[in-house]
Amino acid sequence: MRLSERSSHVEQSHIRSMTRACNAINGINMAQGVCDLEVPREVIEGAYAAMNEGINIYTPTEGLPRLRSAIATKMKQFYEVEIAPEQVLVSDGATGAFYTACMALLNPLDEVILFEPYYGYHRSTLTSLGAVPTYVRLEAPEWKLDMEALEAVVTPKTRAMVICNPANPSGKVYTRTELEMIGLFAEKHDLIVFADEMYEHFLYGDAVHITALSIPSLKERCVVLSGFSKVFSITGWRLGYAIAPVSVIEAMAQLNDLIYVCAPAPLQIGAAVGLERLGDDYYTELARIHEHKRDLFCDALRDAGLTPSIPMGAYYVMTDVSRVAGNDDFEKAMAILERTGVASVPGRAFYHDDAGKNMVRFCYSKPLSVLEEAAERIRRL
Repeated sequence: MRLSERSSHVEQSHIRSMTRACNAINGINMAQGVCDLEVPREVIEGAYAAMNEGINIYTPTEGLPRLRSAIATKMKQFYEVEIAPEQVLVSDGATGAFYTACMALLNPLDEVILFEPYYGYHRSTLTSLGAVPTYVRLEAPEWKLDMEALEAVVTPKTRAMVICNPANPSGKVYTRTELEMIGLFAEKHDLIVFADEMYEHFLYGDAVHITALSIPSLKERCVVLSGFSKVFSITGWRLGYAIAPVSVIEAMAQLNDLIYVCAPAPLQIGAAVGLERLGDDYYTELARIHEHKRDLFCDALRDAGLTPSIPMGAYYVMTDVSRVAGNDDFEKAMAILERTGVASVPGRAFYHDDAGKNMVRFCYSKPLSVLEEAAERIRRL
């Protein structure tokens, strides 16, 4: 059978290909962004109780009212942002929420700005829908926002931009000043801003998460995306959400119904219970644990003669591997895997050109004993 043109625009994820190569040698997989902490008991027991209570059938495609209300309460609690539950759509992961948002708001050939290094699924989603990504480079190690470069890439076809905050893969955390500049830029050019805030609770040092919804110039033109995969260690549950103006949520809901019908019913209750019962200390400890892991692994990278760009958020580290043998990033990532048994992602998975040819990304959200073993192996590199 002849495949569609759309299928040719979707590339195999470098993360999945490196995961397969790692599994083949029973190595340590620091390629895939799997948070390996235990799932909070409140979340597990909430989902289990919901199953026993018969919450096992279709839900409204927008999500169960209890979870939508819990998300609205969370935005008030953490960020002093007032939203209505009707502004929330629960979907099959933040990936699903982003897909339905793009379908609701973008047309084929619309241009969408991505900051490099970008998250590969953002680019793949856009290209699969016929949108055209354009790129603004943020340079290691500070990943500073370059407004002149941003202005230079705008054309009459530019419709939207994507920010990932905290950023996968760079670990950049956008400041309020940067977000305000982005908001003024979006107003000037009448752009939509997709703000992926999945790693909002993974912050280090004095970094603070500023949600796009708290920026006045962005509040009515942004779609905030987040979820529970990372913060509750439930990547396999596929629970994410979008927050947007009600008219956008209503359009997204029609598409969400068509593609996913609804998110898993009892798992929505588990996430709602987690939001309702877990206190500030849970999130503080989550950040503390990952800051320790960041420091532990970045020290090992430096001891090995590599140059990591120290992340301020999320749980990935982009690392210069110029000193590793190989002609490009894929050969260097494979050399690291073959010599140490530790898998990473080739840097060009996060760039549209060869800018990442001397970089790889590691995910350090691993059990401490596994991470310590990985650090020792890397030191021998």
